[in-house]
Amino acid sequence: MASNRHLGRVIVLQSLYEYECRTLAHDPEVDLDVIIAKNIEPYEGTLGDTEFVYDLTHRVVDNIENLDKALAPMAPEWPISAIAAVDRNVLRIGLYELSECGDTVPPKVAINEAVELAKAFGSDSSSRFVNGVLGTAFKRLGLVAEENDGSKHSSKASESDSKKGESNKANKSSEASKTDDKEADDAADKANKTGGKASDKVGKSADEADKADGK
Repeated sequence: MASNRHLGRVIVLQSLYEYECRTLAHDPEVDLDVIIAKNIEPYEGTLGDTEFVYDLTHRVVDNIENLDKALAPMAPEWPISAIAAVDRNVLRIGLYELSECGDTVPPKVAINEAVELAKAFGSDSSSRFVNGVLGTAFKRLGLVAEENDGSKHSSKASESDSKKGESNKANKSSEASKTDDKEADDAADKANKTGGKASDKVGKSADEADKADGK
């Protein structure tokens, strides 16, 4: 079964939101795995990769302090505690995937997914807020430079391939020219030989005609 990563992130957000609310309320029975399992259950037939949900949720929870410290200067007018709970957890997911999951999640995918979560579960302004904060993170993490470097490498590779293609075409053209020259020479030789034979025949016919006249 194919993995539905977008649905997986929805469940991650639900689980983080519930876990944080119950933790702040000092719920003695709060258990992250139990929360995740409960949120996965309605979607078991369509989710596919449940490990993705468990892994991402746990990693965000394990790194909440570092994520919040990193987010603070990116939204200086909004202390983390003052940001709406949904937006706060969307930002945590987005920033974690941006900073730690580059090998499997392209930066723009991480941002777009976070923005979609904010649209679906946040307020009217949540998606713009999340997009702005993660856009700042994208620049501060140096991901813009990496993306540009990747584009340059791709461009150079394309240019190299183009030059190779032109070189191959030139070589093939040269070979074709050599082949045409050889065929032309062979045709000329054949024509000369054929012409020589025809000339001999004409000469013989003329001699025979002279002999006949002499007789």
